[in-house]
Amino acid sequence: MIFSESRLVDLSMRVGQHFSSIVGFVGILLLTSQSFGAVIGEEAKKPDDNASMGYADALVYGLVEGVTEFLPISSTGHLILTKEWLTEVGDIRSWTSRDGTVYRGGFVRMNPRQDTVLIAVGPGKEEVKLKLEDLSEESKDMAVSLFDKNSALDAYLIVIQAGAILAVTLIYRKQIWSILLGLFGLDPRGRRLGFNLLFAFLPAAMLGPFLDDVIESYLLFPRPIACALFAGALLMYWVERKRKKENSFAMPDSGKSLDDLTMRSSLLIGFLQCVAMWPGTSRSMMTIVGGYLVGLTRAKAAEFSFLLGLITLTAAAGYKCLTKWDVMKTNLELGPVLLGCLVAGASAAVSVVWLIGYLSRRGLGIFVWYRIVLSVVILIFWYW
Repeated sequence: MIFSESRLVDLSMRVGQHFSSIVGFVGILLLTSQSFGAVIGEEAKKPDDNASMGYADALVYGLVEGVTEFLPISSTGHLILTKEWLTEVGDIRSWTSRDGTVYRGGFVRMNPRQDTVLIAVGPGKEEVKLKLEDLSEESKDMAVSLFDKNSALDAYLIVIQAGAILAVTLIYRKQIWSILLGLFGLDPRGRRLGFNLLFAFLPAAMLGPFLDDVIESYLLFPRPIACALFAGALLMYWVERKRKKENSFAMPDSGKSLDDLTMRSSLLIGFLQCVAMWPGTSRSMMTIVGGYLVGLTRAKAAEFSFLLGLITLTAAAGYKCLTKWDVMKTNLELGPVLLGCLVAGASAAVSVVWLIGYLSRRGLGIFVWYRIVLSVVILIFWYW
């Protein structure tokens, strides 16, 4: 694509206008976790429990989850990045083989099915795969311990969405009540909305369980998150440009309402939601963009996204509780777990109310630049 000089000037002016806001937002979400942990987090951490979660950490996770869950910037991606700040799972350690060879590297992941552990070695963080059977007993036990604790925390980063679920339930209680009445044939509009939400949820329900292991093994890391953030920014930029240039999408003060949604439109939004299984993409972003594509107004696209999130996040949190309950119970304490969920709920309520008003006035533009800046920061910080 070739940009004219005037478009380049316009683009530069827009970046300049939003740059301070973007940098400030990046600083709040990424640096708060480090500074907060430095001030009060040491008392909440256990000295030899690198992946466990204290009350200070839970407070940070709750704030990050609540603020980002319904913004089109990926809450899961931000939580994973925050985990990289707060934990020492990936710190450089000595891995000793049975023959005495020592590898200096940080834990990346372990594959229990293949009995292998992956570590990042050297300044370039080159990944080296080691067989568990070739490691000393001490290194083997360290790998298993780090894997369990990391798995417990990764699972909690999904379960913490329960707080956001509570916030949406309270804010949209009238719509939810209408849907419940509709299921009993007492509210036609609620019944139609309820079925559209179920149709939109179906793709994730079918694909989610099959992709869970792949996502945990390969996508819960800074580099793929940075790629997803950047790609999502390009998609949002294209949608906003298309929206302003043509009449194929609804304008801010016109377009379809939730009553106009069809089964086909709902399924399209649902399939787009599946793309957000890649952390960094953002479930909110994909579903809001999906709402744009089927002609919903900005506010109604966001509202449908929130209501769909109520079903999707409940299912995801429930699935993690069923499949990871034992490892979470062993490695996490109940107090911090509950605190994180409560903080997430309170901050999510504020985020939802703010986002609807903002989208109605401004659209997705600021989030485009935020995602681009954040993706660059991630690549520089983690991989330079």
